[in-house]
Amino acid sequence: MLEKVFLLICLSSALAEQLCKPDAAEGYKVRLSIKTALDDQAYMWDDNEMFLFRSTVAYAMRRQLPGQQFSVPNIVVCNETARVSFWFVVMSPDMGSLIPKQQVEKAVRMSRGRINSAFMLTDHTLEFIGIAPTLASPYTPDTPPWLIVFGVVMGVVVAGIIFLVGSSVVQKKRKKKQKSTDNNAEVNEEHSAVNEGVYNMSFTDEERITRI
Repeated sequence: MLEKVFLLICLSSALAEQLCKPDAAEGYKVRLSIKTALDDQAYMWDDNEMFLFRSTVAYAMRRQLPGQQFSVPNIVVCNETARVSFWFVVMSPDMGSLIPKQQVEKAVRMSRGRINSAFMLTDHTLEFIGIAPTLASPYTPDTPPWLIVFGVVMGVVVAGIIFLVGSSVVQKKRKKKQKSTDNNAEVNEEHSAVNEGVYNMSFTDEERITRI
């Protein structure tokens, strides 16, 4: 019995390896740019990293298809290159058939963040060729942009009005002060003229008496 089970597993694995090839109908190519993303912190890609990748994809498939117990053997990898690229296909839990490409894409997109974080990469440095990068939800500010612009414009308008009113008040005060100064000058000139006139008249009378 155990021999039959072992033989079945071997045949299933061999079948999966035959189905996994470049440009496979149900396969995807993966390309990693570890050095570009991490520079001096870059790690070496080895069998352990590949095991982690297959584990994360199996996890994604379990999330996408609840109740189906995907595991590492169900994620079949082939055509691996030194520049860290490879192809993979996903077998059903019983290893009897390939999972359709659309289901694999949905699983990857659903768990893209978890897959990326496992390798400290992003959608642009861990690429599933043929699966578009996930898009972050657009940022929505608490305050609408139009309200911010309106506030700025109103602030400028209010500042301009305050400046004009303040300038008008200052100019009025200056004019009033200047007018008061001019009036004082005129009064002083009139007093001076009167005083001089009186003095001259007195001097004339005294001179007339002296002559007499």
